[in-house]
Amino acid sequence: MDGDNQTMVTEFLLLGLTGQSEKEEIVFGMFLWMYMVTISGNILIMLAISCDPRLHTPMYFFLSNLSSVDISAPSVTVPKALVNHVLGSKSISYTECMIQIYFIIAFSNMDGFLLSVMAYDRYVAICHPLHYTLMMSPRLCALLVVISWVITNLHALLHTLLMVGLTFCSHNAVHHFFCDPYPILKLSCSDTFINDLMVFTVGGLVFLTPFSCIVVSYAYIFSKVLKLQSAHGIRKALSTCGSHLTVVSLFYGSILGIYMHPSSTYTVQDTVATVIFTVVTPMVNPFIYSLRNRDIKGALRKIIIKS
Repeated sequence: MDGDNQTMVTEFLLLGLTGQSEKEEIVFGMFLWMYMVTISGNILIMLAISCDPRLHTPMYFFLSNLSSVDISAPSVTVPKALVNHVLGSKSISYTECMIQIYFIIAFSNMDGFLLSVMAYDRYVAICHPLHYTLMMSPRLCALLVVISWVITNLHALLHTLLMVGLTFCSHNAVHHFFCDPYPILKLSCSDTFINDLMVFTVGGLVFLTPFSCIVVSYAYIFSKVLKLQSAHGIRKALSTCGSHLTVVSLFYGSILGIYMHPSSTYTVQDTVATVIFTVVTPMVNPFIYSLRNRDIKGALRKIIIKS
């Protein structure tokens, strides 16, 4: 390579979603509004669960953890994008970029693991209602969350260390509002074969394992529901799963396929999909669970009345 191409990158330039200043103003307003709604909505869910003893159950324990992840995930990316916009800057340091990559991978995977644990919880509640308390003990619930955190953090550490091992030369412009791993990989002047291989193998395993657990859990749930004689019983059983299925569809519908192909084929459509699962999904989750859940609505009503 020429000497110019050997210039090492110490920072990246986040060009945003459009690359046009007038459109970025609109994007800034949307992101600020969505971030505020995300934080306030998920905090309300966590407050409702913590303040109402009736909600101290495994299902709401997992939901509270999901809300904490939904607060943390956009907090890794959105504040930096908002600050850069206010300051008129597009830069993010190399270190900050690697930190973003680590936490984006960890929190995104944690969402999937929590959704799979919640699916298992619904399976036990519907298929083994008499043994629910015994099977979903507080110790098991805590253990499932801890194991999920350990796996997702080890997975994030693996990909971040592989990313740190790459060389970045003169090109440092990222057509995104945060350090999405795939656009960053496309900028590397090193061979990214190992990185792509790890995405397909380890990443695919970490991604598909919770997804498979969700599919298997709902296969058992639907087979059980179809055996019910009462239409009321069927509606009651499915109503407990409606919110969860909606969140699962939104999350996996946006993320499926983005990281299951080589980084060189990353497109604008993939960029839009990352916005959905990193910004939109954490915002709408509280509404999905609160609007379809009488217990949550009742707990929120109590908090509003007291305040």
